[in-house]
Formats: sequence, C-alpha cells, structure tokens
Amino acid sequence: MKRKYITTTFIFSTLALSILFIFIFFHLQVIIRSPRPNSSKLSAQTNHRFSLLIGILTRPDNYDRRHFLRLVYGIQSSPLAKIDVKFVLCSLTKPEQRVFVALEILRFNDVIILNCTENMNEGKTYTYLSSLPDILPRRYDYVMKADDDVFIRLEPLATSLEPLPRVDMYYGFVIPCSSKNAYVEYMSGMGFLLSWDLVEWISASDIPKMDLFGPEDRLVGKWLNTGNKAKNRVSNKPAMYDYPGTNGKCSHELISETIAVHRLKKWDQWFRVLEFFNVTKELKQSSLYHL
Repeated sequence: MKRKYITTTFIFSTLALSILFIFIFFHLQVIIRSPRPNSSKLSAQTNHRFSLLIGILTRPDNYDRRHFLRLVYGIQSSPLAKIDVKFVLCSLTKPEQRVFVALEILRFNDVIILNCTENMNEGKTYTYLSSLPDILPRRYDYVMKADDDVFIRLEPLATSLEPLPRVDMYYGFVIPCSSKNAYVEYMSGMGFLLSWDLVEWISASDIPKMDLFGPEDRLVGKWLNTGNKAKNRVSNKPAMYDYPGTNGKCSHELISETIAVHRLKKWDQWFRVLEFFNVTKELKQSSLYHL
C-alpha cells in the first residue's frame, strides 16, 4: 500500500513538472517570436516628420544666459519635428568652469564641449559642424548654428521647414540685408541651417579646412559656393530679422509670423519680445501664484 502511494505521488509530481515545463516552453516561444519595436516604428509613432539639432554657440562663463535660454526653449515644441537644443562651448579653461559646467551636464545633458580655444571668427563654427558626424549618437535631418542672443520660435521654424528638401539645403537670413536672393552671398550667423549631408561634407572636405579665419557666417557661404554645394537655398524674410532699431535694413518691427529675432543684448529687449509673443499664455491658474 505504501509503495502504491509513493508510485502515485511520483507520477503526479512528474506530470506536474511536465505541464510546468510545457507552459514555460510555449511562453518563451511567444516572447521570442513576438515582434520587437524598432527605431523606425517608434519614430513613426511620434508623428515627427523630421529632426533638427540647434547648436547655440556660447561661452562657458555665460551661465545665466544658458539657464534663461533653457526656460525659453524648454516650453516650446512642435508636433512636426524632433528638435534638440544644445549649447556649444570650446574647451574649459578654469577650475570653476569644469565644476559648474559639469553640473549643467549632469542636470540637463544639453552641452557640447568642443576641442578648440574659445573664439568667434577663428574656426569655432567649423569645429562645431565638422565634429558632429563623429561625436553624435545619431544623425539629424537638419543642423542649425545659432547665436545666444537670438529668440527662435520652434513651431514656426518647423512649419517652414516641413515642405523643404532634406538634402543639399541651406536656410536662413541672407546677407546683404536688402537682398532676397538666397543664392547670392551667405546666410547670417544669427541662425543658419544645413541639411545633414552638407554637415558631412564640411567634415570631410578640404575646402573648409583650408579657409577657417574670418566672419564665420560668410565663410560657410564661401565654402558651399566653392564646393558647388547647397543647390536648395531658402532665405526666410521677413520672418527672420534683427531686433527693431539695432541694425539698419536688417531690422524691422516685431511681426506675428516671426521665426527668429536677433540681437537681443538687453533684458528689456527679451522682455518685449517674450511679451509680444505671449510666451506665458499656457500658465495655468493656481492658488500658488500671487501674480
């Protein structure tokens, strides 16, 4: 009787283990065979049509300006584009910079530090553009170089870019100020944009490497003209301009269709621009605010 009980127990235990094994086996097969999300599907789910990197060239010591611009751009977005805003610095030279900028990187992860000496017209823009293919974890459809005294409205910018070509593209505010011909001269350094293929060309070509000294925006136009590049060019006037009264024919009054306003050197200028475009309109009513 005892032997019969042991045999029955053994049979049931073996059966239970077999059932458990079969369950685990089929469960694993379901997991293995299930389609895994890929980057293209994830990208499609966001409905973004294209991607844009905005590199704001600034100096390491401009802490207050960077923090302010984080507020300005942190409340903006566009359903059309994946837009990343980064601050572009040359090598840090002071002990306090290494600590303070490191804190910014830890908190915001929006700083690019290039291997160069801080400068305006001695190759920083070249170093920025030429470094991107090697240092970025991903490519973008467009790359923009912008100053830290310009206010860029991301949604109008994305809307203007959406129908444009994604290759051989050069976009901005053409100089001279009175011109509307994007194929003459060059785009202002306030904020010009290149398609990714042109960024790769700048990185690989000897033409920019041999011509690094001088006004950086003029040089970029010169490189592209010499290399017979940028067949697609767009100068977005009057939507891009200098702040009223700051730069002759490059300036005009604030307008609703603005994409970028340049030469914001003073806080009262920033205040007028932000007030004009009512950037705080989304602020929700709360008992916490005694405005």
